[in-house]
Amino acid sequence: MLKQHILYDYLVDSGFTEVTAKYTNMITLLILLFVLAFFIDFVIRKIILELFSRFAIKSKTNFDNLLVKNQAPRNMAHIIPLFVVLELIPYVFIDFPYFENIVEKGLQAFAIILILWIVRSLLNTLKDYFKTIPNLRDKPVDSYIQVFMIFAWVLGLLSVFAIVTGIEFIKFITTIGAASAVIILVFKDTILGFVASIQVSINDMVRIGDWITFEKYGADGDVTEINLSTVKVQNFDKTITTIPTYALISDSFKNWRGMENSGGRRIKRALHIKLNSIHYLVNEEVEQLKKISSITNYLETRQADIDAYNTKNNINKELLLNGRNLTNIGVFRKYIETYIENHSATNKDMMIMVRQLAPSPQGIPLEIYTFSSDKRWENYEYIMADIFDHVIAAVPYFNLEIFELPTHFPVNKESF
Repeated sequence: MLKQHILYDYLVDSGFTEVTAKYTNMITLLILLFVLAFFIDFVIRKIILELFSRFAIKSKTNFDNLLVKNQAPRNMAHIIPLFVVLELIPYVFIDFPYFENIVEKGLQAFAIILILWIVRSLLNTLKDYFKTIPNLRDKPVDSYIQVFMIFAWVLGLLSVFAIVTGIEFIKFITTIGAASAVIILVFKDTILGFVASIQVSINDMVRIGDWITFEKYGADGDVTEINLSTVKVQNFDKTITTIPTYALISDSFKNWRGMENSGGRRIKRALHIKLNSIHYLVNEEVEQLKKISSITNYLETRQADIDAYNTKNNINKELLLNGRNLTNIGVFRKYIETYIENHSATNKDMMIMVRQLAPSPQGIPLEIYTFSSDKRWENYEYIMADIFDHVIAAVPYFNLEIFELPTHFPVNKESF
């Protein structure tokens, strides 16, 4: 008689029925098996964790620390107890082949799930490790890890179904292939996200840490995460906006990386000057404007050239329209340009321009186009405000006026 029947024989000799003895024998062996499995699992886990801890102390890399953090050693420790249980199960259910078949299938399914846990731990460890490498820190590593994990889970679940149903894996895959259209439909977003993440990475469209503006989704801030399905953007008000990954290649968005890598941040804003305040300058006005030190030399040189031209060509200056003349808006434009060139916060190596735009019902726009040396948002706004504070305050000195909509409108009493 086999050893697993020792308790059975004892119970039968003690007066128990054969059926009761079989069940009691099976339950007792099952309890002993689980106790043995838990004991082996506890010992193996302690040994593996201790070995990893000692290795981590001597190792110069943090990869082993990340393995422990993602519970890879703990999951690996379950493999040996699982094999022990699989080997001993036939002895426990020797009198119950039907139960033995069910339990073995369950343990085989659990073995596949355990392998998936281990694979997930390893992939998460790789993801965390890649993020510590400077060249990979801003790449969408999460997307690739998620793709591998999805494939692993799909294969694992298909294997579980094949084991439970008793169908061969190849036949099961063939059956699933017939439903591939449905699978593609279900995983459409995942497939689109995977393709998009590859294109984003290859074309270097977005990196983690980039400042992007995506008006369609109300995003304006720094990219904090790029994964298979979404891109997370932390807006400047600290809210989080999630954008579908495939939207990065299907829609238009603005990436400010070029500005951040350049020598300055662009200032592009216009003042609207009233058209009826623009006029030719008479000599008295020119002499008054020469008191502005930043344009004194310009006015002296320019006026001398104009006078020489008019004298040489016998221009009748009884009418200002004749010949060449200075205008208040032209001198004002030169003053702004000189002021910006001497401003301490503008980048002198980048474009500096003050230009007129096409006249409009609001007057003639006088646009300032330059770059601030400091690209930080708060400082940039301060620099731009400082420039326009000065320019707006300087307008009256040139006998110009800024256009403003009237604050009061005449009331037509007949309409009431």
